[in-house]
Amino acid sequence: MKIFEIFWEYRDYFLKGLEFTLLLAAISVVGGFIVGILISLLRMSRWSILRFIGTAWVEILRGTPMIVQLFIVHYGLATTFNIKFTAFESGSITLILNSSAYLAEIFRAGIQGVDKGQTEAARSLGMTGGMTMRYIVLPQALKSVLPAIGNEFVTIIKESSIVYVIGMAEMMYQTNMIISMTYDAMTPYLVVAIMYFILTFTLSKILNMFERKLSNRDKR
Repeated sequence: MKIFEIFWEYRDYFLKGLEFTLLLAAISVVGGFIVGILISLLRMSRWSILRFIGTAWVEILRGTPMIVQLFIVHYGLATTFNIKFTAFESGSITLILNSSAYLAEIFRAGIQGVDKGQTEAARSLGMTGGMTMRYIVLPQALKSVLPAIGNEFVTIIKESSIVYVIGMAEMMYQTNMIISMTYDAMTPYLVVAIMYFILTFTLSKILNMFERKLSNRDKR
């Protein structure tokens, strides 16, 4: 079949794009995870100014298109403040920021889902608020939202395709290069669509297995 012929002939391009896509997704999830926790804590702060900052962060990033955020980071900062990033850096920063807004809400729901009695018990034992959050609340909250974090990873893999517009050599960028060489606008897109599907489908199944293991462990 022509799909297999195109994939095999230009496998180096497809595999290079796959490498960059996975690297970009991994960096974005880790960065979004760290920033998302901080933003979720801001949203639940006792200080109104911090709650405002956390809320504004989430609402602005979730309420604007990612491609606009990408152009602001890559082109806007360069022309206005002379802050220049490579395509990979701009893509990573944009995905981290965007992902952090969604992960912040996931973490906030997880933290609020922890029984308040445990917090009160920890405080009665002399633990400070920071210690209670670090040793009691966050471990339980993170465990409960792990499946949602995994789903965010799958989502980022698909959304990372947008960074090809600034020249990032991920899967879509490599596919467009192949199209320019073959003058075939259908087959390379079918190949990359299959690659995305295999990636997301495989990750989804792995996450489902992991979630079932966690559920079975909790029942014991």
